[in-house]
Amino acid sequence: MYATWMVVSKHGKRQGCLFKPIDRTLNGIICIIAYMQSQFYIPHPQLQDFIQCIMVIDAQVPDTAEPVIAPYPPTPQNSLFFYIEDPIKVQFDGKEAFIQQPRSVIVGPQLTPVRIDVNQRHKAVRVGFHPGGLHRLLGISLQEMLDDNYNAADVFGPGVMELLHQQLQEAAEMDAIKDVVEKFLLSQLNRIKPLQHFDRAMLQLVQHQGNYTIEKLASLACLSLRQFERTCHQRIGMSPKLFARIVRFSKAYRMREQFLQMSWTKIAYECGYFDQMHFIRDFKEFAGVTPRILEKELAQLPIRLQGPMQL
Repeated sequence: MYATWMVVSKHGKRQGCLFKPIDRTLNGIICIIAYMQSQFYIPHPQLQDFIQCIMVIDAQVPDTAEPVIAPYPPTPQNSLFFYIEDPIKVQFDGKEAFIQQPRSVIVGPQLTPVRIDVNQRHKAVRVGFHPGGLHRLLGISLQEMLDDNYNAADVFGPGVMELLHQQLQEAAEMDAIKDVVEKFLLSQLNRIKPLQHFDRAMLQLVQHQGNYTIEKLASLACLSLRQFERTCHQRIGMSPKLFARIVRFSKAYRMREQFLQMSWTKIAYECGYFDQMHFIRDFKEFAGVTPRILEKELAQLPIRLQGPMQL
C-alpha cells in the first residue's frame, strides 16, 4: 500500500510524499519505486498574481525496474517545467515514438493526453500559472501554443537557462531548488503584462471546478459575451466552455489518482457532473480512455504524476 501525508508549514509550503515500500508485479515483471516526494510552495508575493505555485518533485526508480510510463492528460494550468536529473520522454497522442524533451519546457494549453517516460530519476520543478498568467509572461496569443510547447531556452535565452540548470543541480534541498526558480522568475517581472478583470474571472472558474456560467464570467470580466470569447482564445488558448470542461475533468482525474478506492459515482458528483454520459465523454476525449480502463491502468502504476497537484 501507499502511505501519504500532507502538511502546511508556516513558511507557506505544502509538503507531500508518496511511499511504496513493497514490490509490485506489472505484467509479470517486478517494478519498484523507492519513493516519490513532492512539495508545494506559495510563490513570492510579487509573483502571486500570475503564478499559483512552485512544485518540486523527486521520484526514484531502481535501475533494475522496467520503464515507468505514466499518463498525463490535460490540466487547466499552463506550466513551466525544469528537469534537474534525467530528461523525460513524451509520447504524443497518436504517435508511437517517445520524444526526449528539453531540460526546460514551457507547456501551453493542452487538449490531448500524452504519456511520459519518467526514467530512473525524476527530479523536476513545475511552475503553475494562474489563468492568463502565461500569456502575461510571454505576450503572445496562447491559441498559438495549443497542444504545443516551447523550449524555454528559446524564450529566455540559452545562457540564462544553462546557468539556471547549473544552479538547480547544485541545490541540495527542495527549499534551495525553490529559491533558485523563484529568483529566476523575479528577474522576469519586467516582462509581465497587466492583470485584467478577465484573469480574475477565470481564476474564479478554476476555483469553482468549472461550474460557473459563461454569462456570469463575462460579467465579472466586464466584457460582452463576444469580447469575453475572443479574450479567452487569446489569454487561455480555447473557448471558455472548453476550458470549463477541462477544469472539471482535471479535478475528477486528479481525485482518481489520489483516491484509488473512491467510486466513480462519488468523483463525478464531487466534480459537478450530473449525468454519466458527459462524464464518460470527457474521459474519452481528454484521457483517451473510459474511466473503467483508466482505473485499471492507474492501479498498476508505481507513480502517478497529477494526484499531488494543487490547482
